[in-house]
Amino acid sequence: MINFEEELKHFQPSDEIEDAENAIYEHDITDMTDIMQQMMSELKRTR
Repeated sequence: MINFEEELKHFQPSDEIEDAENAIYEHDITDMTDIMQQMMSELKRTR
């Protein structure tokens, strides 16, 4: 059986993953929620 506590002690995070996370969090990326909020704001203003 796998001892998860023991396996976690050997875990080494990947540098590539950390670099990718930093790149993603540093950029202001518009997602679907942002688009929907903008559309709702525009709809409310036009009424």
